[in-house]
Amino acid sequence: MSSQNLPMTIGVEEEYQIVDPVTRQLSSSADLLFAKAQRQLGEHVQVEMQLSQIEIATPVCDTLADVRKEVARLRGEMISLAAQSGKKLLSTGSHPFSRWQEQRITPKKRYQLLEHDYQQLAREQVICGCHIHVGVDDQELAIQTMNRMRAWLGPFLALTANSPFWVGEDTGYASFRTEVWSRWPTSGPPPVFASWNEYQELVQALISAGCLEDTTKVYWDIRPSGRFHTIELRLSDACLTMDETIMVAGLARALVQSCYKQVVQNIPTPVVHPDLARFAHWHAARYGLSHTLIDVIARRALPAQRVIEQFLTFLQPALEIVGDWESISSLVQETLQRGNGAARQREVYRRTGCMEDLVDYIIEETEQGIR
Repeated sequence: MSSQNLPMTIGVEEEYQIVDPVTRQLSSSADLLFAKAQRQLGEHVQVEMQLSQIEIATPVCDTLADVRKEVARLRGEMISLAAQSGKKLLSTGSHPFSRWQEQRITPKKRYQLLEHDYQQLAREQVICGCHIHVGVDDQELAIQTMNRMRAWLGPFLALTANSPFWVGEDTGYASFRTEVWSRWPTSGPPPVFASWNEYQELVQALISAGCLEDTTKVYWDIRPSGRFHTIELRLSDACLTMDETIMVAGLARALVQSCYKQVVQNIPTPVVHPDLARFAHWHAARYGLSHTLIDVIARRALPAQRVIEQFLTFLQPALEIVGDWESISSLVQETLQRGNGAARQREVYRRTGCMEDLVDYIIEETEQGIR
């Protein structure tokens, strides 16, 4: 299958945390920062659940070179605007030590309704992710593609885990953000759907029963976007460096393309029991790349590096078609050698024993390659 017949467009959403550079604590400054940013970036900047968070969204991109250019531009603009306001930005799944109890919900109707409905779950939502949209126009093909993507969520999450600390404690998890988020309804791995109609019927039933307000409140790790003709991957922590964001975008598009190709070629969907899928998801969040990962198709635990190699092998044809194999495989190998964001954060804290020094490290990583 040529690249002309594969999903190609990519959009990236990155959520950042705003901090005071003196105390290194979270700073509820998004209202001030957003007003300035919107004048320069327009629709490409948005507020988030907490006033200590802010989000950028790239335009639709056709190549990873376009993604890199736009992420660099938007991340760089936000870093500069934060500096003008005496603040710094962190790109990480969770702040190492700030307390969720001291944060403020953004005074916007959407978030106020979420707090009303979900109470403490919303108040504890002091976490940041990186979401990737890959364009798929045909809704039926999108659902069948999603069904096949479920088998690879574990290695995807392990590579991008970047939230080991929570309220000043080492949680023992590579991605504690995943555990905070997993308590929400319709989070985690999605079900398998026989068709687009079955998906619509379930979502409509959830809306009719009052479980969801609308389709944008479906929070699975993979979902058809409620706003665009895309498949959205939502399971990654916010990435420390821009390079890691590019890695996530490249892997996400290649995963969509590889599974889309299986649909077109009528290759059966792998049978993955939902409980095994959920356990593999938890296991990846717990250990990241430091232990084993669950091969949900073979139904066994294997060394993490071996599962990542299987993942890359599966994606290689798609990456080669668009000319991204060398760059993405190199970034994955670098992550295996240096460690994911969680491992690197732990190493800094082990070496310094100081949470403020760790925040400074995250700031440096967030700004890497921007200036």
